[in-house]
Amino acid sequence: MTPSLSAGCVIAVLGAESTGKTALAGALTERLTQRGIVATLVPEYLREWCEREGRTPRPDEQAAIAAEQSRRIALAARQGVAVADTTALMTAVYSELLFDDRSLHADALAAQAGYAVTLLTALDLPWVADGLQRDGPHVREPVDALVRAALGRGGISYAVVHGSGGERLSNAWNALNLAAQSEAPAARRPAGRAREGWQWSCEKCSDPVCEHRLFTELVARRS
Repeated sequence: MTPSLSAGCVIAVLGAESTGKTALAGALTERLTQRGIVATLVPEYLREWCEREGRTPRPDEQAAIAAEQSRRIALAARQGVAVADTTALMTAVYSELLFDDRSLHADALAAQAGYAVTLLTALDLPWVADGLQRDGPHVREPVDALVRAALGRGGISYAVVHGSGGERLSNAWNALNLAAQSEAPAARRPAGRAREGWQWSCEKCSDPVCEHRLFTELVARRS
């Protein structure tokens, strides 16, 4: 069987500020490419928006930012695997935290449920300032709690990624391998339904042949 990459899939990296989302998403994209998988990194649109406007968004601007993030992820997924450095769910969470606005959750969770893998970066990295993008270390735990609660309400399975540097990448890679092994064919899974809970099958997996097979199975939606 020759897998088709046209429908693609999404690996979503979520997490509170200063938890290494951007570095992890970039490292995953690079490693996937090295393994022969067509992968595209989707940067955080909010960062681009803030740099362009020179400020953080108002409450009424949040929905458009979330929609644009989802649009860019969907566009990248048409080419193969999209590795998303955050998704609309993070915009929804911050809208709830900062503006007491929960209106973005429904659309964000609907999009998140269609992604192949959700990784949540742990709070074990030191907080680092980053201009307009950072509110301070005191918001990390509330944001983390809101993300977990949202994923729980949506019935979306996720893996928490701990460690620093290469260890963090290895732990994320193991989670991806596990998700690939447990992924049910789309034809047998009801639309919008998240995968059942994952179970670890091995501590380390670094065999390129094995990894390539697992990921091509993950992105294959039809033969």
